[in-house]
Amino acid sequence: MVDVMLVLLIVFMVAAPLLTVGVPVNLPKTGAQALRGDEEPLAISINAEGQVFIQETLIDKSMLVPRLRAIAGAGYKQRIYVRGDKTVRYGLVAGIVSEISAAGFSRVALVTEKAEQDN
Repeated sequence: MVDVMLVLLIVFMVAAPLLTVGVPVNLPKTGAQALRGDEEPLAISINAEGQVFIQETLIDKSMLVPRLRAIAGAGYKQRIYVRGDKTVRYGLVAGIVSEISAAGFSRVALVTEKAEQDN
């Protein structure tokens, strides 16, 4: 019984980070350095249709800030990652970042993919 529990624990420890952001988003490519963090990030995703997700949950844009406040609670200091599809209007992504920042979340980062270097 203990062996089974240990195997399940290891499976969940390995699988959990892979499941944190499951919304398919075609990220833009940049040459920026990767951010490092030890804790599970809180990710906001905007897909090609302009739909907004917190982690994998679709939400109405007007409910973004109240949901973030409910999830994060008072004193949330971790970074919030914003993943915007590269086909989404810049104004939509900027508006989402602005709302998050205006709600008092000071650590907001845009997620991109690393650009391939030409040799």
